[in-house]
Amino acid sequence: MVAYFFAPQFRGQVAALTKLQTVRADRRRHARPGEAVQLYAGMRTKHCVKLVDPDPICVSVHSIEISTTPLLDEFIAAISIDGVPLDRDGIEAFARADGFAPEHFGEHRFPAKGDGALVPATARYWMGWWWMRTHNAGRFEGVLIKWRPA
Repeated sequence: MVAYFFAPQFRGQVAALTKLQTVRADRRRHARPGEAVQLYAGMRTKHCVKLVDPDPICVSVHSIEISTTPLLDEFIAAISIDGVPLDRDGIEAFARADGFAPEHFGEHRFPAKGDGALVPATARYWMGWWWMRTHNAGRFEGVLIKWRPA
């Protein structure tokens, strides 16, 4: 069994089983299809709480690459899963599935760089903004783990 920790902004979505995937850096051992996963918030603190019980079941693990840049209004340059690049709509759908829908972060509009036009805060925008803050610009390689309720 493998455990995953979630940042506070994802806690409700994981507990409600509306977020059924996570992107993680490579490590020695990730969940395998058919295996139960334990999902936590506040892991390694006195506020640790298990978010889902019974434990969900891993359904798939995929390689993923995410490229981000501050030069784009929505920060995400590309996402590919198992070597297959996602198109613009695919990136938006992926970002929503990964917990970055605007209703979870805000419906704001932001000035675009350069021309002053407003850019809507899409799921792609929020995911890119979060990735830039937590991983910096560049290329991330890791795994996409998906699960289903037990």
